[in-house]
Formats: sequence, C-alpha cells, structure tokens
Amino acid sequence: MANTHTLLEGFKRFKQTYFGDDKKLYASMKEGQPAKTLMVACCDSRVDPAILTDCDPGDIFTVRNVANLVPPCEEDQHHHGTSSAIEYAVTALKVESIIVMGHANCGGIKGLWESDDLNDSQFIHRWVSIAQEAKEWVKVNHATESNAVQLKACEQRAILVSLQNLMGFDFVRERVEAGSLRLHGWYFDLAAGELLCYNPESNKFEQPQ
Repeated sequence: MANTHTLLEGFKRFKQTYFGDDKKLYASMKEGQPAKTLMVACCDSRVDPAILTDCDPGDIFTVRNVANLVPPCEEDQHHHGTSSAIEYAVTALKVESIIVMGHANCGGIKGLWESDDLNDSQFIHRWVSIAQEAKEWVKVNHATESNAVQLKACEQRAILVSLQNLMGFDFVRERVEAGSLRLHGWYFDLAAGELLCYNPESNKFEQPQ
C-alpha cells in the first residue's frame, strides 16, 4: 500500500517523464485542457479511470464520487460538486462523450443495498440514496436471485439511473438531442478484468465490439 513517501517518489517519476527531456505534452496544454470525454467514476482506489483506459494527461475530464452517481438536476443554493463538474465539461470544455463507469464490488452500492434506513444524518447514506430507484428495481426484477446477483444488478442499474439523471440537465439534453454529445454506461468487473458497455438496443451490459 502506498504511503506518503511512496507517493512522493511516484511524483518524481512523473516529473521525469513529463517534465524531463520531453516537455511537449504539458507545454501544449499550459493554456487549457483538450479533454473531449467526461468520465463519472467511483472514488474507489481500484478503479482509476486514467489507469484503466491507459490515458495520457489531458485525455479525460474526470469527476469521482462515491458509487459514481449523477444526482438529479436541482437548482438550489446547496453545494453541487458533481453537477458543477458536468456543467463545466459540457458547456466550457465541449466534451463529446460522457461515460458513467460503475464497477463490481462497489462499497457505495453495497451500502445502499444493505441499508434499510437511508434517512439518517450520515453523508454517505443520503448520497447513495440517489440510486434508490435502482435498488427498488432490482427487488422487483431479481427477487428470486442470490444476493450476489442482486448486488451486481444494482451496481449496473445505478449506472442507468445516472444516465437518466444526466438527461435532466438542460445543457446535456439539448446537446444529446442535437447529436453533438453521446452518453455511455460502462461497468468494470475488477475480479475478471473485463469492461462491459451498456447496449440500449439489447438493454444489457455487453463486451465492447
């Protein structure tokens, strides 16, 4: 496990790679970032989007939160970190794709699935309740399945809830309808090392073609 010393040593290697003899990449981005993809991903240390997709700096604009959730569009005076990141990506960066990437063995979704009371004062419970609709859907449509199957179904269904919530933002919906923005749902099985992509035609998560 990485401690602070290990992280600092890692920064030295990063600096040598990107600010050593070849400084072209960061030099080209000093005035702004060229990202054309927004990734909504989980905070989980096992599912870093840049590592999983082997991206260079500047390739993806990433917002990470517990359980990779997109909240409903709510225009009030509360703090909206995820919503503001989405707005910036869509309206300022003009990203062409938004990917909501969930994963297996997600602690946030497990907390949602196992909790019977989401109305307490803890931040995490109130946050994951965004996906309560996914939990209820699984209870109806996978009622006789094992707990493991239900949990996986909830992880995947929560991705679809977030995609649905994205369309509640006017600036997202307008660009999707205009054809200049595409939404994608991904699911990373970290035990199998496989990535599944949501296919709206089959309504299933499938191996990418």
